[in-house]
Amino acid sequence: MNLVLYNLFPDRLNLYGDRGNVVALQKRCEWRGIQLTIVDIKSTNDMNLSSVDIICIGGGSDREQGLITKELLKIKKEFQLGVEDGISCLAICGGYQLLGSFYVTSEGTKHMGMEICDFHSIAREDRQVGNILIDTKEFGRVVGFENHSGRTYHPYQPLGKVIKGYGNNGEDGTEGLIYHNVIGTYLHGPILPKNPAITDHIIAAAIERKYGKKELIALDDALEYETKQQAEKICLTLQRG
Repeated sequence: MNLVLYNLFPDRLNLYGDRGNVVALQKRCEWRGIQLTIVDIKSTNDMNLSSVDIICIGGGSDREQGLITKELLKIKKEFQLGVEDGISCLAICGGYQLLGSFYVTSEGTKHMGMEICDFHSIAREDRQVGNILIDTKEFGRVVGFENHSGRTYHPYQPLGKVIKGYGNNGEDGTEGLIYHNVIGTYLHGPILPKNPAITDHIIAAAIERKYGKKELIALDDALEYETKQQAEKICLTLQRG
């Protein structure tokens, strides 16, 4: 089996080790004998969404996010069609915000989003920073690190409920978003190495879309889950924020 992954603008959207998400996907495919071709996208001119299976969008500063938005709006309709067709997508922080209708910076600058989903994000002066732990239906407990001034509000299925930390906005107790095969989240860290169930979900969804439903070969995740458990303990023992 062969899959193609687009890593969007890794030179601009790679805060807090988000490249590690691509590495996690690569290794868990490799260990199963699945060939994953990774393409670093630096211009939308290099994108062919009809041939991609997984898209990763990392986090970036407000400035970088504004520049990337202009690029992504060039392929907005194609991106929307791809999501509706079931492309797997992991969008982190600024990448998550880009899935919505618009994002307003703390200075009041409004950046239009790709309108994959009908939601918006608004930044405030204070940042929501720290280790975060959430409870999810699909993946059990999920751990990560958040550092964002944006507050996101949406009516869609969240990735999970906040146990410790802030999440989407620090108000409604939710974190992230799930829409078709898209996962949007504020969790850096990066999120995938410590949460292999999410990694496998992304791979499995991409394989099902391309080849039909197939069971993934089980891996020995003892080290990953030990790391995750330690991260959970640290998160629960620290003060919020």
